[in-house]
Amino acid sequence: MLSLSKVLKEKQLSYVVVLVLLLLLLGIGGVPGYLTGRWQWKQPPPVTTLKELRKIRETGLTIPGWQTVEQSQQLVGEHKWSLQILKQATSQTQAILLLLPQNGPRDQPEVEWTEINGWGKSRWGKWDLAQEGIVEFKVKQPANSGSSSEIPVKAKFFRASTQQDTFAVLQWYAFANGGDPLPLRWFVADQLAQLRKHRVPWVAVSIMLPMEPLGKVETTWPLAQSLGETVQTTLMAKPL
Repeated sequence: MLSLSKVLKEKQLSYVVVLVLLLLLLGIGGVPGYLTGRWQWKQPPPVTTLKELRKIRETGLTIPGWQTVEQSQQLVGEHKWSLQILKQATSQTQAILLLLPQNGPRDQPEVEWTEINGWGKSRWGKWDLAQEGIVEFKVKQPANSGSSSEIPVKAKFFRASTQQDTFAVLQWYAFANGGDPLPLRWFVADQLAQLRKHRVPWVAVSIMLPMEPLGKVETTWPLAQSLGETVQTTLMAKPL
């Protein structure tokens, strides 16, 4: 089901390709900016959906098929996240949804996963990671996009054990044309967009699903995949 070794090999190759593209991009976009004195880094184009993105932190997301039991702003590291306790509408299954939306035109995805590790240890007294891997799922493009193609999303998937509970955790940076647990793909896409005077907004997503202690994280994959697809689709429908 989760051919992690194959995915990891493909990921290494893809990031080499992206790195080469990034170097070319810096040559194309950076030199003219240096000569004219107008660096894209200092004067990025505006993020047109910034208002909708900031609202996520205040109200969370309405997730189809899930009810929000509780929503609040949670300080995780140096950032304020939206923390939602969700309950599946057709069962008693619960999940924790943490969302960190882009908060300004210069905001970049950086160390959010490390911050969550520290927050988890502080909240539960222990946060031990195991069975870490990279997974992929696909979502349909929004109906108003005029395209029927599917968009691939890559995410970190692992087991986190605390003193009280054990969670299956799914994490990625969501943007309009996909998602990735590493910021490099977003960075390249955003720099290309800036050459056209556009931006690529992002939202950091961390989903936590309770699971059996010392169990195999793969057993929760169908539910994690379903919720991950729903969250990505919901974000793409408006804020992104």
